[in-house]
Amino acid sequence: MQAKEQQVRQGSNSLLDSLGGFLDAAFQVLSTYSATIVAGVLVLMTVVLVAGSSPVFRRFGFIGFITGVNWNPVIGKEAFGALPYILGTLVTSAIAITIGVPISLGIAIFLSEMSPWAVRGPVSQLIELLAAVPSVIYGLWGLFVFRFWVRDWIETPLSTYVGSLPVFSGSPFGLDVLTAGLILAIMIIPTVSSVSREVMLAVPNSQREAAYSLGATRWEAVRIGVLNYSRSGIFGATILGLGRAVGETMAVTMVIGNAIGPAAIPTSLLKASQTLGSLIANEFNEADPTSLHPAALIGLGLILFIFALLINVLAQLLVWKVLKVKRGSVE
Repeated sequence: MQAKEQQVRQGSNSLLDSLGGFLDAAFQVLSTYSATIVAGVLVLMTVVLVAGSSPVFRRFGFIGFITGVNWNPVIGKEAFGALPYILGTLVTSAIAITIGVPISLGIAIFLSEMSPWAVRGPVSQLIELLAAVPSVIYGLWGLFVFRFWVRDWIETPLSTYVGSLPVFSGSPFGLDVLTAGLILAIMIIPTVSSVSREVMLAVPNSQREAAYSLGATRWEAVRIGVLNYSRSGIFGATILGLGRAVGETMAVTMVIGNAIGPAAIPTSLLKASQTLGSLIANEFNEADPTSLHPAALIGLGLILFIFALLINVLAQLLVWKVLKVKRGSVE
């Protein structure tokens, strides 16, 4: 009797082992397939963008397209240059990073180092909810509310007192590069502050205790023990915010003024311009499929895709590096 029970038990164990091996193999196949799909989508997007933009590159050359300043979609007088919109993208993103990152770091320091537990949870959830607000809502708020605040409280004083400087020349209107940059700064705060907070919370307590044991104040402990230790992760969070700012379309389209051609070169913060994304959103539906206009817009999309891909890859590498260091120190 005991021999039969042992045989049944061994058979059950063999069946479970076989089933477990099958599930492990199936899980490995599905995981590999999922990763392959992601890589395939990126490759497919690249192929489509390159193929769609190749006519304009053959006509004007890749360098000529990037450095050109004219934009004329009229058939027979076609001229396409991406430089004003590349500069518009870079300037608005730079404004967003300059203003949004310090605010985000202040929020992250407060939530990770100073706030009580009763406050940390609700405030963290509130900030993360801002990331879920659609960009068109930010754009509508910027168009009907925020731009008037910027015009009256920021641009008018700048134009009055320092308008002789080229960067602040022009008439305050509220639909310009500065307003677009400020909207982007608000939009990147949830991303940068959330990632920075998680990186700071990953700093071992031994770093803070070591600073306090040397007689450091709270600010010195945060600066030396926390910020210095997590600088790579904070930089990665900043790059992620930059990626969000570079790729943003609808909110910027509503408040940047939508200038065309050489007039779109952002020589002043109080001047209308356009970004790569806003120009694509404004003109793609009206582009004549028999002309080079669609190819030129797809070329702008290829440039934007390259920018966003490089920025996000760099950010992920930096975040992975700092988290790996933190896990190694804990172990």
